[in-house]
Amino acid sequence: MCGFAGFLGGKIVKNGPLTEITLDAMGNRISSRGPDSAGIWYDANSSIGLSHRRLSIIDLSACGNQPMISKSTRYAISYNGEIYNHMELRCRLEKEIGSISWLGQSDTETILACIDYWGLDKSLKQFVGMFAFSLWDCEKKTLTLARDRFGEKPVYYGWQGASENKVFLFGSDLKAFKAYPEFNGIVDRNSLCLFLRYNCIPAPYCIYVGFNKLEPGCYLNVSIEQSIPVITRYWDTELLVQKGIQKPMEKDFFNISQNIETKIINAVNRQTMSDVPLGTLLSGGIDSSVITSLLQSQNVNPVKTFTIGFEETAYNEAIYAKKISKELGTDHTELYVSSQDSLDLIPELSNIYSEPFADSSQIPTFLLCELAKKDVSVVLSGDAGDELFCGYNRYNFADDFWKRTNFLPLSVKRNLSKLLMSVPSKVWDKFASKSTGDNSSARLAEKIQKVAGVLSSKTTDELYIDLISDFKNPSEWVISGTENGFEAAKTKCDLKELGTKRYMMLKDTLHYLPNDILTKVDRASMGVSLEARAPFLDHELVEETFKVPTAMHLHGGKPKAILRNILSKYISQDIIDRPKMGFGVPLDIWLRGPLKDWAENLLDENRLDQEGFFITEKVQNIWTEHKNGSKNWASQLWNILMFQSWLESQKILK
Repeated sequence: MCGFAGFLGGKIVKNGPLTEITLDAMGNRISSRGPDSAGIWYDANSSIGLSHRRLSIIDLSACGNQPMISKSTRYAISYNGEIYNHMELRCRLEKEIGSISWLGQSDTETILACIDYWGLDKSLKQFVGMFAFSLWDCEKKTLTLARDRFGEKPVYYGWQGASENKVFLFGSDLKAFKAYPEFNGIVDRNSLCLFLRYNCIPAPYCIYVGFNKLEPGCYLNVSIEQSIPVITRYWDTELLVQKGIQKPMEKDFFNISQNIETKIINAVNRQTMSDVPLGTLLSGGIDSSVITSLLQSQNVNPVKTFTIGFEETAYNEAIYAKKISKELGTDHTELYVSSQDSLDLIPELSNIYSEPFADSSQIPTFLLCELAKKDVSVVLSGDAGDELFCGYNRYNFADDFWKRTNFLPLSVKRNLSKLLMSVPSKVWDKFASKSTGDNSSARLAEKIQKVAGVLSSKTTDELYIDLISDFKNPSEWVISGTENGFEAAKTKCDLKELGTKRYMMLKDTLHYLPNDILTKVDRASMGVSLEARAPFLDHELVEETFKVPTAMHLHGGKPKAILRNILSKYISQDIIDRPKMGFGVPLDIWLRGPLKDWAENLLDENRLDQEGFFITEKVQNIWTEHKNGSKNWASQLWNILMFQSWLESQKILK
């Protein structure tokens, strides 16, 4: 796992000493992604420069250092990620072309050898892993940027400047761009609108005008002569879902479960490839428990597991993680965090997430990664279990909700929505505490507010967008901002063919997973130089899940039925059957308490007016309603606060 950055064009590359200083500086800005070694490579005649920071995981020797030149000398690469089947690919290459004199054991060398012999497109289709890289073709004078199938690793890019100053910047993190002397980051207000809706900025968009993120499963080619990037898709998730629907598994539930279990075990075994200590992030939920159980079943020694707990019971899964650890016999470490721990971290979030990012689970995710890094350098996570195995509550909710409300006149639904929204959060607080006897009031208010917000949805597409949106009309909140053409519900697949549940699973896999979940985990783990791997995203396993009929995912009326069945072999049923909690923090409570002063400063009326991004009156209204408890605007306020905090750290005004 590493980080890379570089530039193509511009006048700097004609000045050798300045080129080296700039490339070093770009690498230093992302040093947490690779603290073990640094390297640069450039060709002034071709106006190309590559910078690399290495986190040594496979082949800890200098033979794995980058940028690396291919044996043919045609290619130079700066790469981030892991190719789990790289030793298998070496064997295949040697069968086809004879013995190869390898310099070391790194997957970087394998990547170059594959591209040298098979070419880029065929090689990408053979790679099993997570990756992003920049590849310079010395022969064709062309730069290629590539990203893995599901977007585990990031790639940013864009042209800036004009004439002799025109330069194409690229890299793993926007922080690297700020080290380029002539970088000028202007906030894209349209992307800000997308951020308010989705609490992240979805690819291909970026917070800076003129810059983009490469979408998952794609690569682009660009050169000085061909300045408009040509993007090619080498992996099509939608096409594979369609194939799975047309040719589903024709097996019973238990045979399907056994087949999926075998695939998960294969993925876990592949992803334990490491020359440094490895463990798992054990939240206490189904997904991470499956990964941990299967990993422990393949190991004699106790697996190292890590979890984060909260004093607020409605958000605390640590007690379940501890029980699971005890049953499995893992070497478990837990840390209970307070609101003060979060308060101390918040000023750093904008540096960790160099683009505005507002999934509040970013806080426990970072603290968990920080905890794990004290003992290991690689962790396996349960990410993507919900998207692939029908785990989110919204899948069943949307289907049932649509069937129960679609017949109602729109006017009736709108009036019901107004009625629900008119009830103060304090009322839901009292109702929840009396009904449950615990501090789950914040979650109840959130759910009621979400239901009220989707009552007026006219179509399934609109219902899906409403369910995943924090702001329904973000352009009404951002001065001079309009939403880009991106829409998370757009797809080539036929909704009627897929059904509501499968349709939403696909949408989440295409958008919510890479833009939110995987972004959160990548930035948090790389912020502490920890490599996080997601076995569920082994693409051979993913292809198999696409063939599973939706009914099998809900066998017995329970979500993630297949994973539950697998897990029942390893831990007690009462732990498996407990309600889903999610990995959140009590923002509602914290914003009225320990985070209130911090928020007041960022939402100051004069400050908002001066910066000129948000409609001040609208922001002030929801902040007042939240403080007095009449409404729970925690999610919406967190989006605005995370942008304000990011803005402050970037020292960018309008």
